[in-house]
Amino acid sequence: MRTIVAILALIGAGTAAIAGSASPASYDYPWCLKGGELGYSGDCSYETRAQCLASASGRWILHCVYNRRLLFERQQGVQQQDVQQPRRHYRDY
Repeated sequence: MRTIVAILALIGAGTAAIAGSASPASYDYPWCLKGGELGYSGDCSYETRAQCLASASGRWILHCVYNRRLLFERQQGVQQQDVQQPRRHYRDY
């Protein structure tokens, strides 16, 4: 009986650990609330600037910025397209 209870407890703990591992920071939304107690990475859980501003309203030293991770990913995407499609020179026309 104790063995069954121990196994069920381990299964429950493993399930809780897996379910709790997806944090809001793992999603890349376009707008981040930064400053104050939020630290360097901030809270990037806002789809629109209006949502971010509403959350920052009335809270001291907080501001909304565009998510830098998304800017970096877009820059990487543009660089990969340049590698795949070489630019044409004026002599090629």
